[in-house]
Amino acid sequence: MGFSRAELASYRDATVPDFLPDGLRLLFVGINPGLWTAAAQAHFAYPGNRFYPALYRAGITAYRIHAAEGWSESDRAELSRRRLGITNLVPRATARAADLRREELRHGAEQLLSLVARTTPEVVAVVGITAYRIAFHKPDAAPGDQGEKLVDSALWMVPNPSGLNAHHQVESLAAWYRAAADAAGVPAARPIA
Repeated sequence: MGFSRAELASYRDATVPDFLPDGLRLLFVGINPGLWTAAAQAHFAYPGNRFYPALYRAGITAYRIHAAEGWSESDRAELSRRRLGITNLVPRATARAADLRREELRHGAEQLLSLVARTTPEVVAVVGITAYRIAFHKPDAAPGDQGEKLVDSALWMVPNPSGLNAHHQVESLAAWYRAAADAAGVPAARPIA
């Protein structure tokens, strides 16, 4: 299955529901949904996105989730079993994250506070360095544990898994995601080679 350009364009400004299982330990916070993600109604769904390959490589999931056509019930169960949640700083879908305004990112960081207060994850991992720096007014922030709390959760910044991010490949993304998972107390789902 795929989506035509016209179909994808029809999803501009659509939203994707947060995925917030009970007992949430690690909350990944994307920048905003892309058009493919909005069409599939599954976070990080674009076929070239490396989020799920990195989760699998890091041993965070027991199998590689393929979200391009949406999540299966097994995928939802796996994310829930691993106590992983996913939300976005900005809920509206765009063709590119660059289509967002600075004010939207900053407002998203404020909105994230109430979500974190309600769901109480151990770790909040914002996915995307540039978006994090803008949203949280931290122009010099570096990836990793930010050494501060968001409500009562440890705040992390991890690299963006978009295929457009040439600075990181699956291996380095997996290392960052594993570090955040370790901090959140998410055990390995399988042996990691």
